[in-house]
Amino acid sequence: MVTPEKRLESLQLFYKYHHRLPTYREAAKLWRIASTNAVSKIVHKLIDQGYITKAPYGKLVPTRQLNALSLRGRVPAGFPLPNEEDVPDILSLDDYLIDKPQASFLLTVTGDSMKDAGVLPGDMAIIERTGNPRESDIVLARVDGEWTLKRWSRINGTVVLVPANAAYSIIEPKEELTVYGVVRGIVRKYQ
Repeated sequence: MVTPEKRLESLQLFYKYHHRLPTYREAAKLWRIASTNAVSKIVHKLIDQGYITKAPYGKLVPTRQLNALSLRGRVPAGFPLPNEEDVPDILSLDDYLIDKPQASFLLTVTGDSMKDAGVLPGDMAIIERTGNPRESDIVLARVDGEWTLKRWSRINGTVVLVPANAAYSIIEPKEELTVYGVVRGIVRKYQ
């Protein structure tokens, strides 16, 4: 017998690899159930729990909750504390990291000019489109025809782009400076 937790896990894996939800027959095979009627009952439970929904044309589609990670509590990075049992919760990384999804996009960071700000080569920068940065915001800008990620600042009334690595110089635009967005988060995958 496949537990509800295992059913959900297998559904998540199916969606991850096929980029679609299974048909009722595929779900029956996936969950080792002989009847598509039993699959229908499970699907209705998953709809009630908020993992999937029915589109207006009848097709089943995943909700954000289907691919959300479970948040299991906290862990200290200092001295060890006794393990406390927290009630698992669901966390969507999109909801946690991105305030304005319609105005946000990801870029892969290259180069090390922002390493002292914790922005490393290979990181994914979450950029929110805005032309109104504040002092010290890390921005995506086009300066004199070149794209860069730097801190936005004013020195003596002039806008400059400041690296977070002493090996690089402050950039003073000669002709043009256009800010396309502000970095709202960094995603790093450890190998």
